[in-house]
Amino acid sequence: MIDPRRLRVLTEVARHGSFNRAAAELRLTPSAVSQQISALERAVGTAVVRRSTRGVELTAAGRVLTGTAETIDAELRLAENEIARLATRGVERLTVATFTSGGQRILPHALLGFTRDHPAVELTVIESEPEDSLPLVRSGGADLALVYHFDGPPPVPAGLDWLPLLDDPMWIVVPAGHRHAGRTALTIAELGGERWVHGCLSISEMLDHYAALAGIEVETACRGTDYQFAQSLVRAGVGIAMIPEVALTADASGLHAARLVPPAPCRYVGVATSARRRTDPVVTALLRTLRATVGALPATPLATA
Repeated sequence: MIDPRRLRVLTEVARHGSFNRAAAELRLTPSAVSQQISALERAVGTAVVRRSTRGVELTAAGRVLTGTAETIDAELRLAENEIARLATRGVERLTVATFTSGGQRILPHALLGFTRDHPAVELTVIESEPEDSLPLVRSGGADLALVYHFDGPPPVPAGLDWLPLLDDPMWIVVPAGHRHAGRTALTIAELGGERWVHGCLSISEMLDHYAALAGIEVETACRGTDYQFAQSLVRAGVGIAMIPEVALTADASGLHAARLVPPAPCRYVGVATSARRRTDPVVTALLRTLRATVGALPATPLATA
């Protein structure tokens, strides 16, 4: 029988890469941590860690066990949140996690209809990137999450359901008067020699990949974490930007957008919910509203300019 307390010790050893640092986090002695790991290895019949000059590393069996530990921890936190929900019976609460551009473009339209039809539901919206919002739903910290993933659906953790909403293609945004202003479509290969403004930290690596395929190099003028700000910098002439359609600004003045022709990255947007709440009437109502909203989402002026 595997002792869950030893799984917690293993998780901390994996997180810190050291028995000493794990011991400090757990308020144990390094010897006690070593004893717990040894006892865990005897229980499972194989090594779970490997000592090296770089510190302590997990074996394949250790990675299986830490994944199990994460699942157990998420299930316990989910149970705590479900019990807290039972204690407030009669007050319907719904927590939605969302990435920034989804929260700006998709959620307002969806929540307008939802709150009209469900005025007694108390809504909380948390701005969170997918890598943080998926664990939130898994643990019950959020009821559903609007998330995206580049080049395919995200790897959804066990215990979650995934509802695809829309494909979110990339556009190239240039300042008015740019040599490509007036073009309706562009390829990456046509953008050699340009200076780039990034509205998302993960865009830079992806752009480098597709630029290498096209035989051009990327010169970065600015990296940021906000697509709206990136488009403001494009308007000012700092550079050009690759922007998902959902994140295109509603203010078309001083800008022109052209659809990026494949091969090019694409965002895939959907909703993750807890499998335990798939039949909850409030959750299913918001999912229906989100799907209807996406189907009727108006194009931004920049996308139609």
